[in-house]
Formats: sequence, C-alpha cells, structure tokens
Amino acid sequence: MVSTARARVRDAAGNLPADVTSFVGRRREITLTKRLLAESRVVTLTGPGGVGKTRLAIRVAAGMRRSFRDKAWYVGLEDLQDRSRVIDTVVEQLGIGGPSAGEDLDTVVEQLKNREMLLVLDNCEHVVDEVALLVDAVVRWCPGVRVLATSRQSLGVAGEATMVVPPLQVPDIEHLPPPEAHEQFASVRLFVDRARAAVPEFEVTPENATALMRLCHHLDGNPLAIELAAVRLRSLSVQQLEERLAERYDLLTEGRRSAPARQRSLRALIDWSYELASDQDRLAWARMSVFSGTFDLAAAEHVVRDVLSGSDVLSSVHSLVDKSVLLRVEESGEARFRLPHALREYGQDKLEEFGELDAMQRRHLSFFSALAERFADSWIGPDQVEWVQRMRSEQGNLRTALQTAAAHPDTAGTALALATDLWPYWVIRGLNGEARHWLEQVLASTPRDVPERVRALRISAWFALLHGDLDSVRSTLEQATVLATQRGEEAEKPYLALVRGLAAFADNNAARAISLVEDALAQFRKHGSLPGELFALFGLGLVKGLHEDPESGLEALEDCVRLATEHGELYWRSYALWASAQTEAVRGELERAETAAKKAVRLQRKLDNRLGIALGIDSLAWIAQRQGKHDRAARLFGAASSVWDAVSAAPGFWAPFATDHEAHLSQTRSALGEEAFQEAFDRGRRLSVPHLIDFALETKRHARARSEENVHPMPLTRRERQIAELVAQGNTNKEIAESLVIAQRTVEGHVQNILTKLDFSSRAQIAGWVAAQRGTGAPADPAPR
Repeated sequence: MVSTARARVRDAAGNLPADVTSFVGRRREITLTKRLLAESRVVTLTGPGGVGKTRLAIRVAAGMRRSFRDKAWYVGLEDLQDRSRVIDTVVEQLGIGGPSAGEDLDTVVEQLKNREMLLVLDNCEHVVDEVALLVDAVVRWCPGVRVLATSRQSLGVAGEATMVVPPLQVPDIEHLPPPEAHEQFASVRLFVDRARAAVPEFEVTPENATALMRLCHHLDGNPLAIELAAVRLRSLSVQQLEERLAERYDLLTEGRRSAPARQRSLRALIDWSYELASDQDRLAWARMSVFSGTFDLAAAEHVVRDVLSGSDVLSSVHSLVDKSVLLRVEESGEARFRLPHALREYGQDKLEEFGELDAMQRRHLSFFSALAERFADSWIGPDQVEWVQRMRSEQGNLRTALQTAAAHPDTAGTALALATDLWPYWVIRGLNGEARHWLEQVLASTPRDVPERVRALRISAWFALLHGDLDSVRSTLEQATVLATQRGEEAEKPYLALVRGLAAFADNNAARAISLVEDALAQFRKHGSLPGELFALFGLGLVKGLHEDPESGLEALEDCVRLATEHGELYWRSYALWASAQTEAVRGELERAETAAKKAVRLQRKLDNRLGIALGIDSLAWIAQRQGKHDRAARLFGAASSVWDAVSAAPGFWAPFATDHEAHLSQTRSALGEEAFQEAFDRGRRLSVPHLIDFALETKRHARARSEENVHPMPLTRRERQIAELVAQGNTNKEIAESLVIAQRTVEGHVQNILTKLDFSSRAQIAGWVAAQRGTGAPADPAPR
C-alpha cells in the first residue's frame, strides 16, 4: 500500500485548484515569494482577510511545480472546524493514506520523507498551532519538501520566512493621475476585470475613471472587497457605488455562492477574524476603532487601557498585527498601526454593542487634545520639523478629536483650545479652508464665556486674512476686541493689534499697518512673549521693507532671523528670509534677493510649508524675470501656481503683491511671446512639489532619491525608462533592439523587468504609465532617433 501511495504522489501532476477567474497584478509578490522559497524551506504568506493570499500561493505553486519531481500539492484548511483533524485533512487531500494506513503525524512524515514537492497549506490561522507541529516535523524529516502556507499570522516554526501580502496598489486620492492612466493601478485593473464579468458592457470612460480610482482607494486595494463591490455594478453606476460606500455592509454582500461561507460577504469575512480573536484582543480591536488613520503604541495604551494593563495592550497589538487585523506601518523610523476601513467600522459597531463608544471617543479626545497642547507649547524651538511630521501622521486623529469635542457642549472649551493650538500646522499644510471651517463651526456652537474664545476669534481672523477675506477679518477682530476688553485679556491685545496691522497692510494702508505692528512689538517685548515678538518682527520688517523704508525693514527682519536662529526656530526665520528677498528685490539687489529667497525655500522645504513654498517660488520668478531669465521665470510662475492652488490662495489676495505679481507675469509673457510663455508655464505647473523645489533651487537629484511625496516615484533604471518610452511609441522588441543597437533578447529581458517592476501585464499599460509620468513632470529619457 505504501508503494501505491508513493506512486500516486510521484506520478501525479499535483492537485492545485485551477484558476476560474483571471489573475491580476502581483508580479513583484510572485517574484519575491519564489525567491524566498529558493532560500527557505517554509514560507508563510500573511495579510488581512481577502487580500489574496490564497490566489497568490496557488499562482506561485503553479509556476514552480515543474521544479519539483513530485510537483505541487494543495491542502485547504478553511472549512476545518475540528483542530484535531488537521492531520486527517492533510492525509486525505494529499491522497497519501489508504484503507490500512494510520492517520497520524508519523504517517505523514513516512509518506513524504522521500518526496520532492511543494506543499501548499492554505488558511492556517484558526489551526495555527496544529499546523506548526505538522510543518516542524515535515521540515525536520522530509528534506525534499518545501512548504508554502497562507495564514493571517505566522506559523512560528524554525526557519520560517514570512511575507506580508499587501493590498493591491491604489491611487493616491489627493493626487489622481489623468483618467487615461487608470490602468497603472492593479486595484483598478482588478475592478475593471471583475466589473466586466458582472456587467459585460462595462467600460471605463473619462467620465467615470476618476470615481473608479477613488472607489478603489476607499476599498483599500483589498481584492475581496473589490470583487464584492464590482458585482453591485449590476444595479449602480461607479459614481453611485462610490457615494454609497458608507453603506458598505449593505452593498457588498453578493459574493460567489461557491466561495466559503466566510467570503460570501465582507461582514462574514470580518466576523471570521473576530471569532478567532481572544476576548482581550476583541476588546482592544473594538477600542482601537476610534482611531482614524495610523496611531502609535502610546495612543493605543491611553485609549485601550482600563481593565487591560500596559503589557496587555502591547500583547494585543502584537497579536492583532500577527493576525493581520492591525496593519503595521513604518513612519519616520517609528512603528505605527492602522485598522483598515472595514475593520475599523466593524470595531465601532462592537463598541456600540458594548456601550463604550462615547467613553472611548472621549479618551481619544483627551490624548490628542493634550498632544496638540504640547505641540503649541513647544512650537517655538528646535523641534519644529519633527513636530510637523508628528502632527501630519496624526492628522486623521486630530480631525476625529475635533469632531468629538465639537459634538458635546461640555467639551466646547476643549474644542476651541484644540482648534487654536493647531494653527501653525494648518498654515504649514495649506489647510486654511479647513482651519476656518473648524474655527467657525466651534465658535458658533460654544458659549461666549468659554475662556479660549478670544484667541479662537483672533486666529480665525488670521486665516481669513490668508484667504484675502478682509471683510471677515474686520468683523471677527471687532468681536475679539470687544470680548478681550470686557474680560481684560491683556495677553491677547497685542496679537489683535498685530493681525489688524497686517490686515491694513494687505489693504495697502502702510502707515496704519506700521503703527499697529510697532505697538504690538513693544507689548510683546514688554511681556517677554517670544512667539509674539518673532511674529511682529516679521510683520514689521515686511511692511517697512516694501513701503519706503527698506533699510529699517531689513533691520527688523535681521533681528527676526537672529532671534529665531538662537532658538533653533525655522518657521519665522524662513518667512523673515522671504520678506528680506522681497525687500532686496525692491531695492534692485537681485543677487541678494535670490540668495535670501533660496534660503527661505530650503527652510520651507524642511517644514513642508506649502504657503511658504508658494511665496518663495513666486519671488524667485519675479527675480528671474528682472534678471532677464524669462524662460526660467515662466516655469517658476507655473510651478508656483500649482502650489498656490494646493493651499487655496493666490498673490492677488493681498494688494501689495497683486500689482507687482501681475506686472512681472505680464513682462515675462511679453518677452517670450504667448506660445513660448504658455509652454514654459505649463512645464513648471506639471512639476511635482519635490521637483519644482529642485528647479527653483537649481539643484539636481537622482530620480531614485525622490521624496515620498512624489506621487509617481521612478522604479525603473535609465535604460528601462528608455525602453519604456520606445514601447509607448508602439515599437516592437525587434525595432527597439535595432534602435538601441542591442540584442533583441536583451530588450525582451528589459521589457519583462519593466512589467514586473510596474506590476503590469501588457505593453499598453506601459504606454499609459509613460503618459502619466510625463504628466507629473518626472524626468524622462528621450528615446534615440
């Protein structure tokens, strides 16, 4: 009987399930898994439910089975309810038992010890301990067997290599490419493929492509969610489906009837993960659902701790990461965690069932309001770059905290304090409209006797000034002044005078502006307010420097730079340098102006201050125009315009700049001619932020060193980019080989590398990607002629 069993294993081609739907993407993951299997006896694919671990494992096994004498064999464990039957199931599905064969671990080892095969163990998470015992024995006693497992957590056996299967690539919702470039994203390609299976006449059009890309983003690139969503196109359009994602569980319920029960709906899939978790992990999962975006361990401990100790929270975080419920991400060298959208919503449903939703939201609020307070207290100092990065990581949580605070009368003061503490961050990120929204909403819903009200009114007026809304500035400042006088809030009065002075400057009333700002500066110095003094020195230097007293203005700005430098401060130092550049340009000192403007932009880049970057690049455009560098000026004007748009601002908002800006723009257009000007302007406007800064500073960086903000990073080598360009032009491999004077086989290898790196499956997708790269201003290697 033993020889019969052996013959069955050796002679058969394996028992891998056949693909019944097309396989999309995953070229990189396939390559990496094969490499890991070449190096390790055990490889486990981990990742959240529905991410495609099973399909990937089967695809890899199908591609590698010829490398094994006894091919590749599959054991599915998803329907196994009894942990004690793991060995029975393996024996049954491999066909290595028999009427008289024992069905224990020794039997499996005996039957496999002389085999050369790839053993695929699928869906191991609910029987992970039993599978680990099996795999450990197989690895020890069956040297020709390699194991490829799929599980939401690692097996924990010696010699195991793990690979987290990521979601499919999704578009960046804030930087969507042109509609025609939608195929560059694997998640979109999968949706389109499944949509056409459900609705054969479905087509991607310029009208629905943007909604389609947004939809795939919201679905987290999760293949199961995408497949479930695509079915709904039988009754909804893409646009309607995207709008109704809030009703996710009601919509995404029509899975394949032949699929395991837990995959017939997204809810069932998540129920499966929840049932596998311990009581402690379930509680932690539910409580962590109050977070938005990513969060760190300290935040998790603050919110989750109650009946759980700090070590219990850490244990639950580790366990939930291992089970692929929590996703671990690395940000600035720090481990952070995220619940995918669907799992977060599920956890909040559980919180409501537990009666804990309100309490956990308030814990979340207390943590992030305290964080914002520390940010405000520490802002003037050497840690500004780190603070901006931290607050950027917490942006989703800060918004959620504001929503919580604004929703309850008893947290009105917290809402106002949180909104005002965040003002430097909002300015830097160009979120002026969002800042006004929150401040106006909270001010409208809180009583007049809340202590933070005057400060909130003053900051609201400042954001209105940044938007050029002088009417709102005046009315808001009037309310703040009356209230400050009634309450005797002396600390706020110089700030109110300063904002009123800068509003007068924006309205071209220089004399009144100088008087008010000088008075504010004196009061700040009297009370020893460093933040106020820096703000006022910048304001005074700018107003004087641009209105008939440049020497005095430059002195104030030099004082601001010196004071800021002494305290390791970048924000006001960068603005003072920009104002110095403006003043030097007015004086005709163009070399000094250019030097100061470039210094300002370098500092603004460190802070990622979009408003400051827009101002600095606009100044460099003026300077270039006056230097006779008209093409550079036009490109800088174009680059600045894209950043102005991003921060919802424009030079025309402030009268002292509007006239000069238009004059320099007009002179540049006249010097180049309309056609050449528009071409250069558009080239500048298409640049990504890192590249437009490099252009403004006249520095060069290799494409591979681009910052994370570049929406379309360059994964290809120079030669691969060159070949991609030729592919996009419709050339065959033979034609490319002749053009580049290389072997056709070499071209074929490069094309395969390009497809693998970009996760594409066709030359048409390469052409779409090349078109999208051109649209971002990414450097392209011109093809030889």
